[in-house]
Parts: sequence; structure tokens; C-alpha cells
Amino acid sequence: MKKRIVSLTLVAAMAGSLAACGGNTTAETTAAPAADAGTTAEAAAEGTEEAAPADGQTVLKWAMWDKDLTVYYQPLIDAYEAAHPEVKIELVDLGSSDYQTVLATQLTGSGSDFDVVTIKDVPGYTTLVNKGVLEPLDEYISRDGVDLAAFKGLTDQVKVDDKLYELPFRSDFWVMFYNKDIFDAAGVDYPTNDMTFEEYDALARSVTNTTPGEEVYGAHYHTWRSAIQLFGILDGKNSIIGGNYDFLKPYYELILAEQEDGVCQDYATLKTSNLHYSGAFSQGNVAMMNQGTWFIATLIDKIKSGEYTECTNWGMVKYPHAEGVEPGSTLATITALAIPTTAKDKDMSWDFVKFVCGEEGADILASTGTIPAIMNDDIAEMISSIEGFPADEGSKEALQTANLYLEMPVSPNSSEIEIVLNEAHDNIMIGNSTIDEGIADMNEKISAILGQ
Repeated sequence: MKKRIVSLTLVAAMAGSLAACGGNTTAETTAAPAADAGTTAEAAAEGTEEAAPADGQTVLKWAMWDKDLTVYYQPLIDAYEAAHPEVKIELVDLGSSDYQTVLATQLTGSGSDFDVVTIKDVPGYTTLVNKGVLEPLDEYISRDGVDLAAFKGLTDQVKVDDKLYELPFRSDFWVMFYNKDIFDAAGVDYPTNDMTFEEYDALARSVTNTTPGEEVYGAHYHTWRSAIQLFGILDGKNSIIGGNYDFLKPYYELILAEQEDGVCQDYATLKTSNLHYSGAFSQGNVAMMNQGTWFIATLIDKIKSGEYTECTNWGMVKYPHAEGVEPGSTLATITALAIPTTAKDKDMSWDFVKFVCGEEGADILASTGTIPAIMNDDIAEMISSIEGFPADEGSKEALQTANLYLEMPVSPNSSEIEIVLNEAHDNIMIGNSTIDEGIADMNEKISAILGQ
């Protein structure tokens, strides 16, 4: 009975905490249903009333957003305060829509007294580092022997001038969702956690049906550029901000050939109809779809409510990979913590950051249905035990990643690069330019941005 209650709690938690955006910095948001979000907010709000600090307690002020809509804040605070009765954590909600702008304004002004701040995105992080308002963490990490290997390469990608100013505490990453019923009907084996792109393409083609009125698409790619372009960075050798994009050619060739052969839906049609990826998968005629772990919550919730009836028998596996690349190499988005240079007690602030971003914090995040930045067997077990999560071992194994690559790494030019990449992607996929022309356009314009 206890396990069922925990599972139901996790489903509700995931509806709020895993609802996120993916793909590009301008990507759509997959929102939780209003009723579930409201219930989650009420539950969270009940536990977030601030109590006055006791005599002798040190107050740490934590800047964040959506205090009453996010289920993991209070459990993290409760656990830390229980272990450190001399500390009181005070949440300061700066709102969600303009969070990074407001935070930058506060930290560069004279009135900020934050001790710990949440970093929402990479461009915002870069801005704060450039303004000199975040404390380098390298000395603390070295002193306490923090093993950065647990972050699967993410921390290396957010270093600025070889210094680290934030630690991730939650992360969503891309996996391959699939509809088991389609594979069963075709008599074809399910996808596996170790597929090369060639094997993936062959599998997609094996379940495709182009008969009018009976269409089954072996694959689906949302219109975000990241759904295709970022296949090319999984080998760890190429960068989406490097200035040369010749490495993208084989992936565009693969997807355009699938599009030509009816293996996936036409990009121009998807763009014109504004079909959301959740709507495409829920129709029940998409065999495989690459998407972020934030979609897990949507699937579980909408299947449970009866809204999704054509994709109830689903699973997920690790991303396909190029020949010779380690399975489990995938793309990630992160939320991180940092310490302002103005923090009054940096050692104590660091202790809290280390707790939230470490294994103890990861366990607590997982218990609320949130994907933590650190994933181990126990945490994977916790997530996979959620009611509605696929029961097969392959789906559980898909939660274990090998190498994580940020969708947009740290760069002062990320916004300009994003615009060029999006325009070229549209032109290639719609057919306004050939693959070679589109890549040449990226190479020329982004090299100019980088001053190469």
C-alpha cells in the first residue's frame, strides 16, 4: 500500500516538475494540466510558509522561481535544516518569466543579499559570469574532493575561462520514445538501448506504412533544429558553436531521405500545421520519436486521465549513436546553483550547494519525480517505480546516461548562433536550400560571428 501511495505522489509531482521546454532557447513549453498543476501548487504551498529563524540561526537566502509550483524546494530545505539546525533556508521567489533578467539586476545592484541563486539557463549563466557576480567554485570542489565525473561531462561544458561558477542539480535529457503496439503489429523487435543510426534508420523503415489512410511513420522529428542537428555532437568531437558544420551533412541526408520515403512526416507540413510533438505521438501512428525526458510526465498523466488512448503501450530507449560512440551519449538541459560574490558566508552557502547538487539532494529530487543531474541505480529505480512508467527493463535502463552534451554550450555568442542555426535548418528541411548550401551558410555566418 505504501508503494502505491508513493507512486501516486510521484505522478502528481512529475506533472509539475518535469513539465519543461526543450530543443531551442525559443522552444515550446509542455505544460502540466491546470487541475494537476493547481493541486501540486496547493500541496507545495502548504509546506513553504517561512518560519522566523531561531536565535543563533544563520539565514541563507536562496533566489529561485515558482516557489508554490515546484515540489522539490521544501523537501530539500527540510532535509538540510534537519541535518544543520543552525541554518535557516529562506526562499526568495523572483518569478519565472523574467527570472534571469531580474536576478542579474539584483546581483549587480546594491540591495542583493542572496547567498545561493538558481541558474535557469546557459545564456543567463554566461551573463552573470561576465558581470563578475558569481563566485568560482573550483577551490571548494577541490578542497572537498567533489567528484565531477558524476555529472557525465556537464560541468566541463559550463566552465568559463577554465573556471566553474555553477553546479547542476537537475537535468532533463533526450531519449527515444516508442509505441510498442506498432512494433507488435508489424512483428518487429522493439528498439534497443544500443542502436547505431544505421540500425535505427533500418528499424524505422521496417515499421513504416505509406498506404493512404493507414499511414504509420517509423520516426518523428519535431521542428526544433535540435531534434536533428544535435545528433552530430554525440561523438564529443564536434560542437554546435564551433563555426564549422560539415559534420551535420550525414544526419540531414538521413532525415531528408526518410522524409522523401514517408518514414517521417513532412517538415513543411509540421511547421505549417504547428503540430506539437505530443500530439503527433498521441495519435498512435508514430513508431519512434526522439524527445526529452520531460515528456515522460505528459505521457503518464494523459494516459492516466484517458486523454491519450492510442499510445498507452509505450517504452523508451537510449538515443541512437554513431558507430564507435558510447551508448547513452545524449543531449541535456540543466538547472544549477551558484554562489553570489556578495554572499555573507560563502562556506555555508557552498555546503548547501554541495548538498543539493550531490547524491543526497539527487535522492530527494528523485523522490519528488524530478530528474536529478546525478543519476545512479537507486535514483533510476525510484523514477522507474512511478505508476505508469513502462515496466520493461529497457525503459529503466534508458535512464542511465553515459555522456551528456548541452543543447547550447556556454558562449557569449549563443543567441546570435542560435538564430543562424534555426534559419539554416528551416531552409534545408523545407527545401529552400540544399544541404551543402545550408551548411555553407552556417559556416560563413557563424565564423563571422566568432571572428574566425
